[in-house]
Amino acid sequence: MDAGRGEPDLGMLAGRLTRALQEELFRRLAEEGHPGVRPRHGTVLAFLEPEGLRATELSARSGQHKQIVGTIVDELVELGYVRREPDPGDRRAKRVVPTERGRDEITKARAILSGIEDRHRRALGDERFGVFKEALVEVARSQSDWNRGA
Repeated sequence: MDAGRGEPDLGMLAGRLTRALQEELFRRLAEEGHPGVRPRHGTVLAFLEPEGLRATELSARSGQHKQIVGTIVDELVELGYVRREPDPGDRRAKRVVPTERGRDEITKARAILSGIEDRHRRALGDERFGVFKEALVEVARSQSDWNRGA
């Protein structure tokens, strides 16, 4: 909290927003047939393409270490959400490809998140929400790049 104003700081607000979004998303996914999916699985599922991606690409997109992505992929294989297939461009490499169950989860997660976003857009109005989201994107990009220019 900011000692002068008693308001939560950026880290507190970002954490609160993330937890609340995840709580709603994963509760609703469980209700729609995906009770085993956890927030950590979003490291793979949120960035996965229909034709699949290499683990190194998932790591780069999610910002997580390749070892963490590998562990999560193992969990998702066991849960039936993804499979590993040879990469057509390099048979030595593997692609992580969503199964039918994985595609269903991805579709439902995106629809749920879109509905959450629409709810907030209606509450704030199109203009205020647009300014908020634009600013949030800029802050997230700036924070992600904080040490690249040093």
